Amino acid sequence: MLLLAAVTAACSDDEPAVASPFAGCEALTASSSAPPATGLPDVSLPCFSGDGGAIALRSLRGPAVINLWASWCQPCRAELPVMQSLADKAAGRLTVLGVDTGDQRDKGASFAGDKGVRMPTLFDEKSLLLNGLGRVNLPVTVFLDAAGRSYVHPLPLDAAGLAEQVRKHTGVTVTP
Repeated sequence: MLLLAAVTAACSDDEPAVASPFAGCEALTASSSAPPATGLPDVSLPCFSGDGGAIALRSLRGPAVINLWASWCQPCRAELPVMQSLADKAAGRLTVLGVDTGDQRDKGASFAGDKGVRMPTLFDEKSLLLNGLGRVNLPVTVFLDAAGRSYVHPLPLDAAGLAEQVRKHTGVTVTP
C-alpha cells in the first residue's frame, strides 16, 4: 500500500509525470503591442514543462514559428533539431515554439532531451491544433508575421528551407 501511495503521489495531476527538457512558457504570454494571431484555431494547450498554464494559440504574437511534431514521426525527428537551431539563432527576434502532437509525454520528452531540444513546447495529446489547421500529417510549421497573419507549411524543412520560409513569412532573416 505504501508503494501504491508513493506512485500515486509521484503522478499527481499537479506535476508532469515525466521531467520536461523544454523551457517554460512564461514568455509566450508576455504582453506585446503586436496584434494577436489570426488564422489559428481557437485552441488552448498546456505548456509541456507544466508551468504557465494553458496557452491560447490566438493570443500568440508574431513574428513566430510554431512547429507541430511527434517523437514517432520520422521527418519530425530530423526537423526538430533544425527548429532548435533556429530558436538559438533568432533569440530575441523571433519566437520559436514546438507543439508535441498526438504523442505520449514520456516519449516526446525523451526524444527532445536526447536531441538537445529546449525551446518552449506545448503538449497536444489529442492533436487539437493539427486538426484545427485542417491537417492530418506531421510535421506542420505555422509562421506568424508581426501583424499576426499566419501561413501553414505542411512539409518538413531543412535549415536552408526553414531560413527561407522564416524570411518570406515573418520578415526575419536568419542564416541557416
